Amino acid sequence: MNSSDRLRELGLFDARAPRYTSYPPANHFQTGGFGNQTAQWLRTVPAGGRVSLYLHVPYCRRLCWFCACRTQGTATDRPLVPYVKLLKQELALIDQHLPQDVVISQIHLGGGTPTILPPHLIAEVGKMVNTFRPLADDLEFSVEIDPTEVDQDRIDALAAIGMTRASIGVQDFDPIVQKSIGRDQSFDQTRDVVAMLRRARVHSVNMDILYGLPFQTKERISDSVQRVLSLNPDRVALYGYAHVPWMAKRQALIPADALPDAETRLVLFDTARELFMWDGYKEIGIDHYARPSDSLYKAAQQGRMHRNFQGYTDDTAPVLIGLGASAISRFPQGFAQNESASSKYATMIENGQIATARAHAMTDDDLLRSDMIERLMCDFRLDLNMLASTHGRSVEDLLQMTSAMRTQFHDQMTMRDNIIQLNDHARLIARLCAQKIDAYSMPEGRHSRAL
Repeated sequence: MNSSDRLRELGLFDARAPRYTSYPPANHFQTGGFGNQTAQWLRTVPAGGRVSLYLHVPYCRRLCWFCACRTQGTATDRPLVPYVKLLKQELALIDQHLPQDVVISQIHLGGGTPTILPPHLIAEVGKMVNTFRPLADDLEFSVEIDPTEVDQDRIDALAAIGMTRASIGVQDFDPIVQKSIGRDQSFDQTRDVVAMLRRARVHSVNMDILYGLPFQTKERISDSVQRVLSLNPDRVALYGYAHVPWMAKRQALIPADALPDAETRLVLFDTARELFMWDGYKEIGIDHYARPSDSLYKAAQQGRMHRNFQGYTDDTAPVLIGLGASAISRFPQGFAQNESASSKYATMIENGQIATARAHAMTDDDLLRSDMIERLMCDFRLDLNMLASTHGRSVEDLLQMTSAMRTQFHDQMTMRDNIIQLNDHARLIARLCAQKIDAYSMPEGRHSRAL
């Protein structure tokens, strides 16, 4: 039996599973008024502790059809000034509850299209975050870049406020594929933006590409990957396109009959993976590739990589504060998500209310399963002795919790001295393994493909 046949037998080709950028997945957060709870969690952040900030800009000049993010289109800059003002007001609300002597260790400006902001508003964002709390000496400031919606002035403005890492969305360079997903972005545009970033001394450039898009073939994705490689990014994320039109209405514009089937998706993934590996990139987690000098690769090698709503990270901060419409905060006690609708978010902030609309308070069982799932997704390894000691549980409890996973995928892992280790070729089933530890029921068909 070849590997493809075994993966089919294990159910990978038909399975749908959460991406496990949080546990529990965000669709299990509860709705209601949680502002007071968020304020309480903010007050419990230890003095001198490390905190990360995520700022969400939901606006885009164009709405790409493949995207399932919370975004809205705008043809003008008219909504941008009041939105940045709202971010500043929200930060002032957070300031009332967060201890003064915490340190900001990472800042991520995402969206949407953060580079839709003109230079003077970028400067405003920089001023508000740089004066909010002391910045760590090893601060990483990452920004999502759309090459079709950025210029030299905005690159310079981002560099001036401290950007250290740029993340560029590529998806695919083939014009037929681009047309099918509503994203026109030439290689020349992308190459020129990378050159601007290098000149601005941005020390790290990441790129995102997708497999599983309409009309993708082995030859087309191979050509796109080789173009990406010619730009020498420090890190690449190779994500599987999630076709979820019941969640993202704009995906109905994508020709579903042109989407590759599961076996073709595997060929596309393997083609891209082999090209990255051949070019010297190291495999990280289930879908990232990095140069050996990259900080994320070093974190993965040392067992200190984590997973959050931005994907894999080497951020060590136990608290992530999300600002902006739909942004999610993470605390040791649980998750808090802001109101998603920009108008409702604005009303809450203008009324002096913390904008939390959905939340989840973690139980002891949640904390244990979250730790187990994160280690599976990051290390492909579970040290049951260490996990039991950390969470005050018995090894026997953990053996029972992993029983279904070990039974179904027994030939894809080894176990010795209460350490479960997935085989190297079993990375593709990590999400399925995690699903066996997940205590929350999954609504049928409500998640993306596991491959």
